[in-house]
Amino acid sequence: MAVEVSPKSLPHPVRGDVYTLGECIPLEWSGTGADLQSRIVLYHGSFASLARLGEFDWRNEAWETLTHELRHHLEWRANAAALEAYDWAAEENFKRHEGEPFDPAFYRSGERIDAQVWKVDDDVFVEGAAGRPRLGVVEIGWHGRRYRVRIARSPRRAALFVSLQGLAEAPPGEAVLVLRPRPSLLDLFRNSPPPVPQTVAAEPLDG
Repeated sequence: MAVEVSPKSLPHPVRGDVYTLGECIPLEWSGTGADLQSRIVLYHGSFASLARLGEFDWRNEAWETLTHELRHHLEWRANAAALEAYDWAAEENFKRHEGEPFDPAFYRSGERIDAQVWKVDDDVFVEGAAGRPRLGVVEIGWHGRRYRVRIARSPRRAALFVSLQGLAEAPPGEAVLVLRPRPSLLDLFRNSPPPVPQTVAAEPLDG
């Protein structure tokens, strides 16, 4: 297991006063997961962002983060099924980036951060309400702020993966709004169209 420091800042997708200080990233493993090799990353940018908000004991927070992520490493080793699911999610996310066909539900096998929010590698996926928004407009919350997102027209039965640009505190990777089609009994008898990618500028609602 290796420990490294990254300059990145990882804002919490929902709360404006929370940042991810570190994480345990599984690298190589086989069999039951007992031979898992992991990397623990401390995010200097997140420590700096929290320090700007007020009094902050970085030494204590760094120690707590290290011990917390070490527990994650031990939990990963004991749960081969979770490792397999995470590895599969990372592979599907790579396909998405490469423009290849991918499973539209893959992100749900990533790390759950909050209600309807998951993380796969450096990308964060926020799941919106099922179905298409009225007038093609969605309002979402991100790191304590509200944004308006205008969705381009697309096949109604296709899942949308909308990469959000212009967020005040963006993640190191992509912030992706996922809009799944409204489920129907007819889905049992027909093939679903492939997911549709979009890139949209998120408009802040609070100036």
